[in-house]
Amino acid sequence: MKARSLHRILTLPLAAAAALLLSHCGEKAGDSAGGASGAGEAGKGAGAGGKFAYVTNGVDPFWTIAESGAKQAGKDLGVDVTVLMPANGAPEQQSMLEDLVTRGITSIAVSPIDAANQIGMIDGIADRATVITHDSDAPQSKRQVFIGVDNYVAGRMCGRLVKEALPNGGRIMIFVGRMEQDNARLRRQGVIDELLDRPDDSSRFDPPGDAIKGERFTILGTLTDNFDRAKAKANAEDAISRYPDVDGMVGLFAYNPPMILEALSGAGKLKLVKVVGFDEADATLQGIQDGTVHGTVVQNPYMYGYKSIEVLHKLAQGDRSVIPENQFILVPARQIRQDNVADFWADLKTKRGE
Repeated sequence: MKARSLHRILTLPLAAAAALLLSHCGEKAGDSAGGASGAGEAGKGAGAGGKFAYVTNGVDPFWTIAESGAKQAGKDLGVDVTVLMPANGAPEQQSMLEDLVTRGITSIAVSPIDAANQIGMIDGIADRATVITHDSDAPQSKRQVFIGVDNYVAGRMCGRLVKEALPNGGRIMIFVGRMEQDNARLRRQGVIDELLDRPDDSSRFDPPGDAIKGERFTILGTLTDNFDRAKAKANAEDAISRYPDVDGMVGLFAYNPPMILEALSGAGKLKLVKVVGFDEADATLQGIQDGTVHGTVVQNPYMYGYKSIEVLHKLAQGDRSVIPENQFILVPARQIRQDNVADFWADLKTKRGE
């Protein structure tokens, strides 16, 4: 589907074992407030003083920022917010979601780990709770609305940063956590399509594997790490060794650029290989200030958290006007370079309470 059509479509069990799991994953909310209101698509929420859950797709400082937003929304709205961060992939995320519903929490925001293979699970949760998605979508599921960036457009923004860094073109390697996530697929495809000067088409998919060659840029490959930082660094080291003439490295998950920088530093190639990132890890922002990273595309995780609870609260009260016709609430992405990194980082530290 074209990028414009994306906007028409766009802008989760185990008694004792689950309790142990949840405590391990950092549940901070209490069980103080009331139960769910009636069933039905318009009213499965927990009411003005009810319980809400915000579920991420992993553990990362990015999600700590989102947690701050969700918790602040809970304070502002007077509702109880549970934030859960699965460290071990889709099975753990599914257990968390099932347990939340079992405990009577029926207003849930989730970032799906494997959208294509989690539709049945999400639909099962959505039959018993109000479900929205954030950061990464599952557009074919019964979720009510998606909150986040247009990841294909954001990917093209990332590609434009690569073009700035390498105006004459070059050989590029892409790094990302999981290809199963909807946001990862769309970001990567946006980068590739921008570098190859293709027209917008967010339904296009170039399988990882063989090099993809354009007039100015060659995409050497895409390496995944499944949220394993050591693997992410090893992938970058392997790429440097395998392609000593690589010109640029693009990291599409928050921890990827810092791991790329560590690998380049170890190889003595800082500033020799252009680095473009995604998200706002401190090491990435420091790299922009130091000149070892050309730029990064940032989301607004704080607003992901805040807006998710705000929307769930409205839905719990039976107010569906908060859902746009296209079921997509856009939180715009931004490009961060040397000229705006200081102001952006200062604001980020304020949001983190530093």
